[in-house]
Amino acid sequence: MTRPQLGLVIVGLGASLAPLDIAVNVALPAITGHFKLALGDVQWLVICYVLVYGSLMLVAGKLGDLFGHRLLFRLGLVVSAVGCAACAIAPDWPLFLWARAAQGIGTALALSCTPALATSLFPESERTKALAGFASTMALAAALGPFLGGVLVELWGWPAVYWVRVPIALVTLALSGFLPAPKPESRPFDAAGALLLAACMSTLLLSLVLSQRREVPGLWAAALFVVALALVALYVRHANRVPEPIIRPALFADARFTVPNVLNVLANLAGFSILLLTPYYLTNVLKLTALGSGIVLAMAFAGSLTGAPLSAFLVRRIGQRRTVFAGVAFVGLGLLPLAFTGVNTPVLVVAFLLVLEGIGQGLLTVAYTDIVTATLPPRDRGVAGSLSLLTRTLGIVSGASVLTALQARGAEGFAGMAGFLAGYRLAFLVAGGGLLAVLLLSCLWPRVWSNKEATRSG
Repeated sequence: MTRPQLGLVIVGLGASLAPLDIAVNVALPAITGHFKLALGDVQWLVICYVLVYGSLMLVAGKLGDLFGHRLLFRLGLVVSAVGCAACAIAPDWPLFLWARAAQGIGTALALSCTPALATSLFPESERTKALAGFASTMALAAALGPFLGGVLVELWGWPAVYWVRVPIALVTLALSGFLPAPKPESRPFDAAGALLLAACMSTLLLSLVLSQRREVPGLWAAALFVVALALVALYVRHANRVPEPIIRPALFADARFTVPNVLNVLANLAGFSILLLTPYYLTNVLKLTALGSGIVLAMAFAGSLTGAPLSAFLVRRIGQRRTVFAGVAFVGLGLLPLAFTGVNTPVLVVAFLLVLEGIGQGLLTVAYTDIVTATLPPRDRGVAGSLSLLTRTLGIVSGASVLTALQARGAEGFAGMAGFLAGYRLAFLVAGGGLLAVLLLSCLWPRVWSNKEATRSG
């Protein structure tokens, strides 16, 4: 492409549809009131969306590799526009949930191919630069999401958080003709493997989600988790017998590939504590206004905006793996001190720690995605990009379950604000300290962090 920066803007605009869904969190009270829901029922709004796009992400990435990333990107934009419009006009709750599922399909189709599209715009020598630009766009959209949601709900009501994404999708669709569309290779599609993988991911995500619901017996979540493991075993057996699987299980036999993937899951699990618990701390403990809380929380995303281009610089200087190591360390060092904050902690200290954590996420995202992209063969760029996005999703969904349980455990035996603070501190102690402990443990495999190039599989 003669102007790759323009292409990166187009790809980033389409990819922004996913992080802009954070605006829906602001609209949850209004949606609950409109459909006359019990408080516990509204979480199905999130579950339907995450289950669908999480379970289809790898399959959609493979479809992009086989039939063209631009084609899948365009299909995803169309389905996303239809899904968002359907959410905005849904007459009842069941139809609203079906519309959210459709939105999840659109997100899987469009988002899974965006890292591959971003890297296709630049020469291979500038791959990290492309990934940094893509990550910056995602961080910017995530930072704008809560503010945009508040303004839209205040002015036009909750449907506006869905309507606003319809023109974004359609404008991106109109501009997508500028993106390159190389002729895809003729390769078979592993339909059976796709079904197994989608079933495995949806079962795993559902087990994590149900483990958060107190009214659901814990045995159900455990049983679904066992089923997910059985489906993994079936997929591995199947993938080892076909010439063109969705993703090769042998990749994960190499610690140099597996450890960065695991750490990306854990870093996103730990980092989700900021979005899950810190808003309550800022509002109820530090007594900040909603606007003040939003500004402080935005510091984490501002840190990511700084960390992404810094990651591209560091990858050239010290290598992908050492940059990943530094990113995970920054995330842990940003989270751990939050376990020792209280009523008298200055807001600037909290903001600084959030920036530090955000910088770590920015460093990690770009360098980790670069590792995955370099390890898989170029013909599987869609799978590589979707895998990097899927591990992030697994971390966030797991974080919602693990961190909620930690907060509740820490609050036992305390009442009121003291109980919240005790639980808050335990959650951050385990999140930050546990992440740093796993990072140190990973040093038992020194090859994982050496600068030696990863061996491509394919």
